[in-house]
Amino acid sequence: MNNLRILTLILIITTLISCNFKKNGITSKLKNSSNETIINVTFLSDENSKLEFSKIEPNQFVEEFLDMTNNHKGDGAYKLKFERENGKKEQIIFGYYTNGVALNREVFCEIKNDTVLIKFNSIKY
Repeated sequence: MNNLRILTLILIITTLISCNFKKNGITSKLKNSSNETIINVTFLSDENSKLEFSKIEPNQFVEEFLDMTNNHKGDGAYKLKFERENGKKEQIIFGYYTNGVALNREVFCEIKNDTVLIKFNSIKY
C-alpha cells in the first residue's frame, strides 16, 4: 500500500512539473541597427496588449514581455510601429497568433536603415 502512495505522489508531481504555468504572451526583442534614433515605438498584438518605448537609440537593444492575457480571443498578427528621425512613420504587420494565444515564445525585430528583419523562436517541446 505504501508503494501505491509513493507512485501516486510521483505521478502527481510529474504532472504538475510538465504543466506550462507561463503567462500567455511573447518576449519581444527589438534592436535598432539603423544610423538614427527611432521614436514612438509600439509593439502590439491588439489594442489591449502592447509595449511602448519613447525612443530606441542606434545600436540599442530592448527586451520586454508582451503579456497577451487580455488579448481578444480571435486570430491576428503582431504590429511594430515607429517613427524615424526624419519623420517617416513605419508600420510592419507580421506573424500570427490564434485564439488570442501566442504560437511563439520570442520575436526578434532588427530595425535597419531601409528594412526590418523579423525572426521568431518557437515553443520547444
